[in-house]
Amino acid sequence: MPTQPADLASATASNARSGSADPAAALRLPHIESTADPALEQKLMLRLTPPDHGQHALGRLEELVLQLARIQSARPLPFDLLVFDSPQVVVFAADHGIADEGVSAFPQTKTREHVLHMLQGTALINNLAELHGFDLTVVDAGVASHVTLPENTKPRVPLLVRKIGYGTRNMVLSPAMSVTQAVSALHAGMDVMRHLPGNVVALADVGVGNTSCASQLLSRLCGVPLADACGRDQKPDDNLIQNKLDVLFAAASRHRKATSPLEALAALGGFEVAMMTGAMLQAASERRVVLVDGFVAGAAALVARGLQPNVADYLIYAHRSVEPGHRLMLIHLQAKPLLDMELRVGQGTGALLAWPLLLTAQSLLEQRRANTV
Repeated sequence: MPTQPADLASATASNARSGSADPAAALRLPHIESTADPALEQKLMLRLTPPDHGQHALGRLEELVLQLARIQSARPLPFDLLVFDSPQVVVFAADHGIADEGVSAFPQTKTREHVLHMLQGTALINNLAELHGFDLTVVDAGVASHVTLPENTKPRVPLLVRKIGYGTRNMVLSPAMSVTQAVSALHAGMDVMRHLPGNVVALADVGVGNTSCASQLLSRLCGVPLADACGRDQKPDDNLIQNKLDVLFAAASRHRKATSPLEALAALGGFEVAMMTGAMLQAASERRVVLVDGFVAGAAALVARGLQPNVADYLIYAHRSVEPGHRLMLIHLQAKPLLDMELRVGQGTGALLAWPLLLTAQSLLEQRRANTV
């Protein structure tokens, strides 16, 4: 059964009191260790190099093995093999006030529809999660309405209601959320992660209008021109794209002083972006492998890296989506995605399509160990 949302008014008032004059001071970031380990890398390179081949014969698969090994090397015993335990996929859902400006080809009600499909087990991500043995959790970070299944319908996956608000405000007219709300969303994402088992998590999103947030955060935090950062929707239309750009320019101008990661997140982001950011930070602090799904999840990674740079060691970028801004985002993140299949579906699909590569890395390391014993 889904958990019930807290009283939003009392929660906001409580946060305002605890935040005093500076709500950002209420943010509590977890400690994240760097995974740098040159000695481990040297040891594994000797094991990975195939007979009669030169170094780096395995190319980027070698890079993946080394990153995974570094993440899992902090054990009482010396690192030997990769272990993946109880993998999780978490989809954060929220709506965006900027959708009122016609920036999306879809009505805002689509967010709720997508969530209902996942809860009923009929979405593509449900199939992939079952195929690959992932537990799926859906988090209501700020859907614009109550999410309830039809009467006598039992949810196939859990819904966690961590609603900060019923959608963000329209960033053209005001900040998308207050700093207090942004901090609350970050903490909520950390809390969600603390209560999930396993050492692998795939993080994804659903929300009409969220590519507008991702474009804004890419532009603001990386200095990418907004026209280049602006992604296309699933039904490209010249008039729609031009309107979206005009709207985003207006919002960017209004919030031009929001330059720090937290300020930019509050002014230009979304509740699901903030919660994914918190989830990434918490997962990294627990030395979990973090699979980052697409463009919007990448925006959360930008904010997370801005708040805690060491989080980058734990993030594996699953794929490059068809969004033009996603390519630029990955360049600025200095990240190489595992796949490029021109996906535009979201909801963690790309992350789970990339999962077999992690299983291959695990198997390869095990086989090479057997061959070198």
